[in-house]
Amino acid sequence: MSRIGKKPVPLPQGVSASISGQTVEVKGPKGTLSFTATDDVTLAQEDGALTVTPRGLSKRARQQWGMTRSMVENLVTGVSTGFRRELDVQGVGYRVAMQGNVLKLSVGYSHDVDFKVPADVTVTAPKPTEIVVEGIDAQRVGQVAANIREFRPPEPYKGKGIRYRGEFVFRKEGKKK
Repeated sequence: MSRIGKKPVPLPQGVSASISGQTVEVKGPKGTLSFTATDDVTLAQEDGALTVTPRGLSKRARQQWGMTRSMVENLVTGVSTGFRRELDVQGVGYRVAMQGNVLKLSVGYSHDVDFKVPADVTVTAPKPTEIVVEGIDAQRVGQVAANIREFRPPEPYKGKGIRYRGEFVFRKEGKKK
């Protein structure tokens, strides 16, 4: 039994959902998102909540049960509150700045790195050492944050680079004389 799949997904105030076949569409104050589930699960709406149940007891149906419920919950969270990833830039001379729709990263290369921000995600740089990625789609927000981090991931000796807020970087000892 899936512990995650058993729980219904409550619909907060101002969020509505419609199910047609295997597709669930969720509308809220921040926008509209949809997800198409596999044929291994059944979607239903009852008592102001969305429920997911498996069709049969096959291994694939049980796998899809919890995953589908998580995806539906991400839709509801996205259209009601949205998702946010915060990144910190550490290193002497490392800084970031927004110029229109382009994030300019100065992270130790001989040139600035330009990152064009996708239309469905909002990227801001409140401080020269902070990046905030926001949007309604959890997967897109996480992928954009990962793409930005990829330009200079944190290194283990001095800890310089772009890291997620709260990320622990295992530090190594340098060479000994």
